[in-house]
Amino acid sequence: MIARRALAPVTAALLAAPALVTRASAQGAPIRIVVPFPPGGSVDTVTRLMQPHLQAELGTTIVVENRGGASGALGTAQVARAAPDGQTFLMVFDTHATNPTLIPNIGFDTRRDLAPIWLLGTAPNMVLAHRTRPWTSIGALVEAAKAAPDRISYGTIGNGSLAHLGMVLAQRVGGFSMTHVPYRGGGPLATASMAGETDLSVATGTIFVEHLRQGVLRPLAVMGPRRRAGLPDVPTIAEAGLPGVEAEAFWGMLAPAGTPTPVIARMEAACRRATEVPEVRERLTGIMGIELVNGGGDAFAAFLERQITTWGRVIRENDIRPD
Repeated sequence: MIARRALAPVTAALLAAPALVTRASAQGAPIRIVVPFPPGGSVDTVTRLMQPHLQAELGTTIVVENRGGASGALGTAQVARAAPDGQTFLMVFDTHATNPTLIPNIGFDTRRDLAPIWLLGTAPNMVLAHRTRPWTSIGALVEAAKAAPDRISYGTIGNGSLAHLGMVLAQRVGGFSMTHVPYRGGGPLATASMAGETDLSVATGTIFVEHLRQGVLRPLAVMGPRRRAGLPDVPTIAEAGLPGVEAEAFWGMLAPAGTPTPVIARMEAACRRATEVPEVRERLTGIMGIELVNGGGDAFAAFLERQITTWGRVIRENDIRPD
């Protein structure tokens, strides 16, 4: 009996050893942030902007991994199926809220399989004309589109993106018709826009910083409730004559469901502190035009629920299909 009692602490320690080793090996291991779009888009830009500051806050290597396809659904599915061990995270864009309705057999449950961590902020989509096209206002554009239905083209980051859905609403309100050209993410759209492949480009200004600086694209309107601070002379699309059309993009981080609460809290805090770095904040707000929210997991979950409900209805009512 005495021998068994003496051995009990040793036995317990041996049994606990594998778990202790596992936890120890995880400490300092690289953290992977999946960007479910090709390089060059706004999600990729935001994530890489924050990467060095997250590394400093968390004390480990942050690996940004681009996994594009299906409007962000392929990379998101990979994270939804990942182990909830605090080593895998996901940065998403507005298609995260439209994909559940747009892609019925998506392969995961957006609400159940992913844990919202942090809502970075929002930015209105913009309607921009290539400098080689003649329109200087939404009024002139609508008049031209009515005169030649489906002859004017507009590019977005993909079918079912809020830019696409916003333009669907705009055409319904204004009684005109244009041709949608979906690209596979912000990077490809930015390249095509620079070359003038479409008459219009519709997206947030985050991927068009150089286009605007060089005058390659001419902003006609913003799809938000107010004018953008950096472009005070550009009207909202409602001011331009198309009321009730708002489509604001968003950026946020999630993790596989079941990721421990302390891990989520630590990542959320690190993200907040990264946005407090002056050069990061200036890039996000002053240059990219993102209105910071810095909302926590509960706030992000409620925000996502509203977005999924609102845009799901638009997708169903207009019979929008995936690419």
